[in-house]
Amino acid sequence: MKIALAQLNYHIGNFEINIQKIINAANEARLLGAELIVFAELAVSGYPPRDFLEFDDFIDRCQDAVSTIALKCGNIAIIVGVPIRNHAEKGKPLFNAAAFISDGKVQYFKKALLPNYDVFDEYRYFEPSSEFEVLHFKGKKIALTVCEDLWNIGNDPLYTVNPMDELMKSQPDFMINIAASPFDYRQAKARTEVLKKNVEKYEIPLIYVNHVGAQTELLFDGGSMVISSGNQIVTQLSFFKEEMQMIDTDALMNEIFAENTMKVHSEIELIHDALVMGIKNYFEKLGFSKAVLGLSGGIDSAVTMVLAARALGAENVLGVLMPSQYSSDHSVADALQLALNLGSPYKTIPIKKLYESFENQLETEFKDLPFGIAEENIQARIRGVLLMALSNKFGHIVLNTSNKSEAAVGYGTLYGDMNGGLSVLGDVYKTRVFELANYINKDNEVIPFNTITKPPSAELRPNQKDSDSLPDYEILDQILYQYIECRKGPKELIALGLDEKIINRVLKLVNTNEYKRHQTPPILRITPKAFGMGRRMPIVARYLS
Repeated sequence: MKIALAQLNYHIGNFEINIQKIINAANEARLLGAELIVFAELAVSGYPPRDFLEFDDFIDRCQDAVSTIALKCGNIAIIVGVPIRNHAEKGKPLFNAAAFISDGKVQYFKKALLPNYDVFDEYRYFEPSSEFEVLHFKGKKIALTVCEDLWNIGNDPLYTVNPMDELMKSQPDFMINIAASPFDYRQAKARTEVLKKNVEKYEIPLIYVNHVGAQTELLFDGGSMVISSGNQIVTQLSFFKEEMQMIDTDALMNEIFAENTMKVHSEIELIHDALVMGIKNYFEKLGFSKAVLGLSGGIDSAVTMVLAARALGAENVLGVLMPSQYSSDHSVADALQLALNLGSPYKTIPIKKLYESFENQLETEFKDLPFGIAEENIQARIRGVLLMALSNKFGHIVLNTSNKSEAAVGYGTLYGDMNGGLSVLGDVYKTRVFELANYINKDNEVIPFNTITKPPSAELRPNQKDSDSLPDYEILDQILYQYIECRKGPKELIALGLDEKIINRVLKLVNTNEYKRHQTPPILRITPKAFGMGRRMPIVARYLS
């Protein structure tokens, strides 16, 4: 049997586009001789649809989409993910299901294990299935599962059932798993390990199809694959690209296939490509094409501008230089050089006079008080207002350039440099930003060398450096990683050999600045624990403060 794997980029709720993509791919696969084509989890609706699932009309349109696909694709069988209603009197109103469409008829296979951690909240909407039957097609028995149903390989106590153990009682010939597995820089490796453990345990081949594309902060990397019963990766689809590939199950089950030569991707390469895709899809799916950002001459704005230029085209990214009396000449020169290197438009709008007008207006209120954070924040907010004005007037989306280290400790100004429609680097620690800059410059100097080597500074007061207010980023990022991603408390951090005073100071900064992070733009997620939907912390709390 010839099976096509269709790794596509769906748009949540855009049924016309999603249906057409599915139909086009099915027709192409049929012409190539495929008898069955496999699409990803909840492909019909896009993933994750979240509270759209609470609308009856949305579910109706999902069912209409399946009917349309069945009507238009009669000469090829299809497996596609779709939400369906639960008609039982008890339980959640929906199931997360795989629809098997053949000869105009539809059969549903429902998801049993529902993820309820980090960015996942499927128990909010779906009822777990307790039915386990194989799919019979063309004389083969197929163990058809949906995403998490293959992730209980270690018999996680969170779940009381292992779907594959149940399906193996029917002696299937191979497994098909349709998924919506989002990207983080280590997920591709972890995912492959889990899939291989399933093949090792059950000793039958596996066909795995994942989403690709960005859905606001969630990035899907694709990487769909086929693994033989001998636990060899026969083929793997590209990362961050739509693609379709064919597999012959007879050759697969008889271990007859060419040696697979997969490209090995570094973490920083994956992060770079994920962020570029995230920016591109965010703009496309919102119907925008142009971005604007503050271009300071610093490394964060430089990396953000390069990523945006690669996603949208350099001509569609406007860099705005907004020097103050505290801006160094080399920062202005570096910012200009970056814009010229990219071929991007730029504007220079000095803010000294605007700042002086604020000083004059507040002279009575601030009388005899020393220069401090209020004056620094006024400068940042002036810049934020200017960027938002350009955004409103010309239809650009403001890109936020703050990194994860700054966001973690509150080193940013609300309604100033924390403005934006999308946070590009909000899940990228400062030390990683330097890695990204060096990766960008691997072939030629795109980001000026001086931007990478000079000490980081907000340049809001004379001779200011980030290290005046924060620990060195190598130390800060180590503490933040252990606390945020690894969830280690102060005693565990001290046991790692880190300085107790610095630990207490950093953790206090992280916890007392939670209110700021609740007011930031959506952040492109590239780590296992990003700020936003996957990290839900109280604002008014005393733990570790």
